[in-house]
Amino acid sequence: MTTTQTHPSPLGTQLAFRHTPGSGPAVVFLPGYMSDMAGGKATAVFDHCIARGRECLLLDYSGCGESDGNFADGTLGIWRDEVLALIAAQVSSERVVVAGSSMGGWLMLLVGLELGQRLAGLVGIAAAPDFSDWGFDENQKAGLRNGETIYEDSDYGYDPMPTHAKFWQDAETRKLLGGAIDLHCPVRLLHGQEDSDVPPDTSLRLAAALESEDVQVTLVKGGDHRLSREGDIDLLLRTVDSVVEM
Repeated sequence: MTTTQTHPSPLGTQLAFRHTPGSGPAVVFLPGYMSDMAGGKATAVFDHCIARGRECLLLDYSGCGESDGNFADGTLGIWRDEVLALIAAQVSSERVVVAGSSMGGWLMLLVGLELGQRLAGLVGIAAAPDFSDWGFDENQKAGLRNGETIYEDSDYGYDPMPTHAKFWQDAETRKLLGGAIDLHCPVRLLHGQEDSDVPPDTSLRLAAALESEDVQVTLVKGGDHRLSREGDIDLLLRTVDSVVEM
């Protein structure tokens, strides 16, 4: 079935997801902060997998999209566990390729670290690990430490964009770039050179931190944070294919 379904999260929240059966490795797409499975990249990957007879899973984190819950209650830890629960319950393929956009690129690393032998590869799109650190100034961090919600201007339809203290405080415990990341699968990282939200250097730092010997970074000239132009989407689909077919 490719219609939206629901599944209980580990905390009991009903999570919305779409799943198409097919050959493996299965592709699991993780959207960015305050994004959902209706986004252009997610739907392009899903439709591409359907056309190729490949298993694919999309989902909305609790508090996002069609899932139940309050966004203010969400954290990387909670959302990681939701992704893992849906993979365990819905994905039949033994092996999984996880693709993540922006915050979803941080989440894909946290998920990958828990998947063990099921992990076949990773595809990051403007992956943003550790943005709780480099994405905020000291005044903002002080407010978040004190339990405040901070708001920032946004170009993505959420104006202003909130960051809740619960999310930030949890994220600070899950930073990865300060040491080696114990992942050894093929990794492909796509990043727009004109990305004003996540510095392209972030993907280079991530590539250096990963223990895998098979890591490639592609910098896209003229690409912004969304990487949603037709050519960007084509590149994403080709990249997913290349990892799945290894």
